Amino acid sequence: MNARASRPIRSSASNRCRWATALAALLTPITAGCQVSAACEPPAAAATPADLAAADQPPPDYPFGPASAWRTGVGGVSVAATSTTGIANLATAVSDRYGGVAAFNAGRFGNNLYTADPATPRVDVAFDDCQHKGYVPDGLTGPEGQFTGVPVPAGAIPAAGTDRMMSIYSPSSDQLWEFWVMQRSPDGGWSACWGGRIDAVSQSPGYFLHGFGATATGLSGTGGMVSLADVRSGTIEHAVSLVIPDPAVASRYSWPAQRSDGDNTDPQAIPEGTRLRLDPSVALDGPRLTPVARMIARAAQRYGFLVTDKGPAVAVVAEGGTAESEATGRDPWRELLGPTPDYQVLKNFPWNRLQVLPHDYGKPTTGRCT
Repeated sequence: MNARASRPIRSSASNRCRWATALAALLTPITAGCQVSAACEPPAAAATPADLAAADQPPPDYPFGPASAWRTGVGGVSVAATSTTGIANLATAVSDRYGGVAAFNAGRFGNNLYTADPATPRVDVAFDDCQHKGYVPDGLTGPEGQFTGVPVPAGAIPAAGTDRMMSIYSPSSDQLWEFWVMQRSPDGGWSACWGGRIDAVSQSPGYFLHGFGATATGLSGTGGMVSLADVRSGTIEHAVSLVIPDPAVASRYSWPAQRSDGDNTDPQAIPEGTRLRLDPSVALDGPRLTPVARMIARAAQRYGFLVTDKGPAVAVVAEGGTAESEATGRDPWRELLGPTPDYQVLKNFPWNRLQVLPHDYGKPTTGRCT
């Protein structure tokens, strides 16, 4: 295993932050049609650039529709006042780690995605108290629970790495499940440390509510991962998930994030949920970028990156290849990447040309809490 692919289990401090934020979400009174944000300032309106044509659609099994944050365009909007400093810090975080190349989490710490058909048997996923909470959180199990009646396909396995992520999309019921630290027990049952379900996912804004979900922000891990289908199609038609070191303190996050596990009190630190755009003037032709990096760069110019989590290094999250390799005996990423190892996929990526978009960029202006 290459050292740069490793990502340690989240620290106990980070865990406490994640669960404290989730608890706050559970205890906050909910008003119909109202979203609670870490800051009460006028949100930046989402752009709808003319080049986002109706034909520019993600692969058929992509669960989110055009109204989601993952499909929001980023053309024609001014950058945030903090952009220059924030991007300088981000570029330094890349250059100072692992030979100056950001991670492409395909081999480990990705997300295995399964599409369940209507005949897939539904099972209840047990709660694995791996964070030693000492109780089963409300709404997780039992009737209508997040972990109840999940269509886990036969032979499913979680992604490699300690996060053991797994997503299950059911087009027939328009539902998406995501699990963190998913594992199968010797008796054939399933358990997970955390996760959640999105109903009517095709109409969803792209995140989990009430503290559920498998990422620290509540944003969908499926929505922003670079999937095998994306790469095979030659284009990525959605925003891309980005993991960064040292995001802003947890009380300061940006929509569409619903919470944060950041702990950096520097006022210039990038909050989780922030959308980053690659400068549209950057030319992407030429040999400097790998083919996959070029696809990611084009998506970053059209839809941006969304900061979904924190980690020891800057990383783009990809679909894990173990689900397909288990079924076919072939590593799909090795076939797609050719001689390029996954830790070199993002070599020469122009991180210093990213732009921070305004706080709460794209957040709907109706039903806002004050």
